[in-house]
Amino acid sequence: MHASFASAEEPVAKRPFYRQLYVQVLAAIAAGILLGHFYPELGASLKPLGDAFIKLVKMIIAPVIFLTVATGIAGMSDLKKVGRVAGKAMIYFLTFSTLALIVGLIVSNIVQPGSGMHIDPASLDAKAVHDYTEKAHDQSIIGFLMGVIPKTIVGAFAEGDILQVLFFSILFGVSLAMVGDKAKPVTDLLQAVMAPMFKLVAILMKAAPIGAFGAMAFTIGKYGIGSIANLAMLMGTFYVTSFLFVAVVLGAVARYNGFSLLALLRYIKEELLLVLGTSSSEAALPGLMNKMERAGCKRSVVGLVIPTGYSFNLDGTNIYMTLAALFIAQATDTPLSLGDQVLLLLVAMLSSKGAAGITGAGFITLAATLSVVPTVPVAGMALILGIDRFMSECRAITNFIGNAVATVVVARWENELDVETFNAALAGNPQPAQDFIDARPVPAE
Repeated sequence: MHASFASAEEPVAKRPFYRQLYVQVLAAIAAGILLGHFYPELGASLKPLGDAFIKLVKMIIAPVIFLTVATGIAGMSDLKKVGRVAGKAMIYFLTFSTLALIVGLIVSNIVQPGSGMHIDPASLDAKAVHDYTEKAHDQSIIGFLMGVIPKTIVGAFAEGDILQVLFFSILFGVSLAMVGDKAKPVTDLLQAVMAPMFKLVAILMKAAPIGAFGAMAFTIGKYGIGSIANLAMLMGTFYVTSFLFVAVVLGAVARYNGFSLLALLRYIKEELLLVLGTSSSEAALPGLMNKMERAGCKRSVVGLVIPTGYSFNLDGTNIYMTLAALFIAQATDTPLSLGDQVLLLLVAMLSSKGAAGITGAGFITLAATLSVVPTVPVAGMALILGIDRFMSECRAITNFIGNAVATVVVARWENELDVETFNAALAGNPQPAQDFIDARPVPAE
């Protein structure tokens, strides 16, 4: 018997509704909004609750990725499949990330949310975005690629860098597969460690409502619902564009690959609400990997696609980048030729590939893009700094949905999707934990 993600989760159907995670998180989000609105000082003081929960989840992300990727690759009889899965995933990521950038560019030109504001860039407070631009200067393609390689093995896990952990995990998994029978004790040990590790995930997820409550109370308490009215056009445009991208583009991808996007969203509703409450897609990473394998996606595909997608498949962040960049240009009456916009698109394609799925990463990546495209004033970012926190939820949710869809699609391309298990899961009948464990194939030796 081999450990599985499902060992961390009891069958949802046996729980009363008030014990279901999505109900608790939804109630916590509502309570956080009310508290932040009526008692803003108290709400703003609850920020440590959200921060503490995200830190708890980040604590386990590195071992989750390592165990998933290493055991998944070690169980592959054909190592060429590893490269093939990674290659197909990257093709998918590049295609839809670029499409998201183009969609943001087109919508911004049509709607022109910043038109008519006539703001003088010299009047803006550049100091307000100084911290973000400083971080952005550290981003470069060579620096990003070098950063994928950890200084030490321990350092990768200590820093919790997703790509560094993934890089080492792939190499270690390939090594296990190449050694063969001699590596069986190590593979068995990693399989055994997965059960308590994902039980730990289940334990930590019980604190999700507290984290969502604290994060939402802080956001509303500090920034206030009324303070975003003057920039509602940009926010509305971004939310509608992201919704249409998910419904039309990702919906079409889902239909073409034989499944319903709505059914998939219902299946991962707990994780979606967790992302909404914390504004961090990383908070739901272990849960998504759990759900995808329970839904019949092979562990090797889940382990490669989801962690990689968290840095390379950021649809929401990409829509935000081109939309926000053109908003700043329109608001400051900065003319942008077609060539300027193409340059902006190309730079955004590169700078977006290193963004992590955490709160504020989209803003830093936007700063990196504008730093390279001198036509748009970087100081203009001060215009959207106040509402960036309100758009981060939408960025994170769109990124999250994009990675869930990508996992199913790549698994289907590789014939690594158990269609019967997948359809049952989307119909609301996932396999019970114990049956799911017994049903998993034993890794090749």
